[in-house]
Amino acid sequence: MSTKAELLSIGTELLLGQIVDTNANYLAGRLALLGIDCLHMQTVGDNLGRAKQAFERALARSDLVVATGGLGPTEDDLTREAIAAALGETPSVDPALEAELVAWFAGRGLVMPERNRKQAWLIPSARALPNPNGTAPGWDVKKDGKRIVAMPGVPREMTPMWESVEPSLTGGGALRWRTLKLLGIGESAVEEKLAELVHSTSPTVATYAKNDGVHVRVADKASAPEEADRHVAEMERAIRARLGEYVWGTDDETLPTVIGRRLEARKWRLAVAESLSAGDIARSLADAPDAARWFVGAIVRPSANAETLENEGRRLGSDVLLTTPHGADTSELRAITPEGTRRLQIRFRSAADGRRRALLSGLDLLRRTLAD
Repeated sequence: MSTKAELLSIGTELLLGQIVDTNANYLAGRLALLGIDCLHMQTVGDNLGRAKQAFERALARSDLVVATGGLGPTEDDLTREAIAAALGETPSVDPALEAELVAWFAGRGLVMPERNRKQAWLIPSARALPNPNGTAPGWDVKKDGKRIVAMPGVPREMTPMWESVEPSLTGGGALRWRTLKLLGIGESAVEEKLAELVHSTSPTVATYAKNDGVHVRVADKASAPEEADRHVAEMERAIRARLGEYVWGTDDETLPTVIGRRLEARKWRLAVAESLSAGDIARSLADAPDAARWFVGAIVRPSANAETLENEGRRLGSDVLLTTPHGADTSELRAITPEGTRRLQIRFRSAADGRRRALLSGLDLLRRTLAD
């Protein structure tokens, strides 16, 4: 039976939207790679009663609870107290941990504040997880067949601590996945073309509407990584046979990096002349790695027609020029290359909708033009 895991993020700043919970994102991915099923996520503020309840809830339904945050020295850092209360144990100062903390401060010419002494606490069922990057040791708690791994919320402290824990975790097999990224087709149309494939259980196939088009995620869990990889690859081939013309990339690829790679293969350089997209395409391209090698630059002209944009864009001296003319509810995008011009008519409901569609359609037009 596979391990059931739960992530518990602790900190009122998370509930207020003051910081983004990148720890949960990282840990969920790591658990998946270990073949451990992460079935629940919780976020709770710096309140002892609610934090205790969150741990009790997690322990009732999960084998492994991975908690981040609340291990600092201040009064609102209550993770240790919450775990101890949930397990019915009493924390006490561990002399070895206390000595390490005193030495840490002394090495910096400081006297350890009294409030930091709580960072040397342990309960009978916990062992300390060393923190080479800070003063807050983690806790590795094992009791009644359940395990809690509590780590600091600061990512640069949490990540190496988690890496020290990973070798001790054994999941129920290996999980592998592949994400295909599509443009030029809607999510419902994707599902229609996939037909029976979306009902597959090994591997699973799921579609998601994203800012850069539609994503199709293929995931499989098997006893061995090689078996899961084979299942995912077979399904990817089946999906590409049905939707290949719309697939522009996979996994962490971005449209600008794909475009840049194809420009460099042809030894072409690109310029854009924008009106409807209001400079969004230029910003997206400029963020790509090595953009300086293939991106000449851009002009942005509000309410400009195709001829104006083409005339001004040619002055930038590129091999390829993309234009996104202004329009009330339609616009004809153009990708002009040494081999000819490719056009794409887009329709939109508002200025904001037109700007978004011009960005994605313009990049996809470039991608398709350079693929020919």
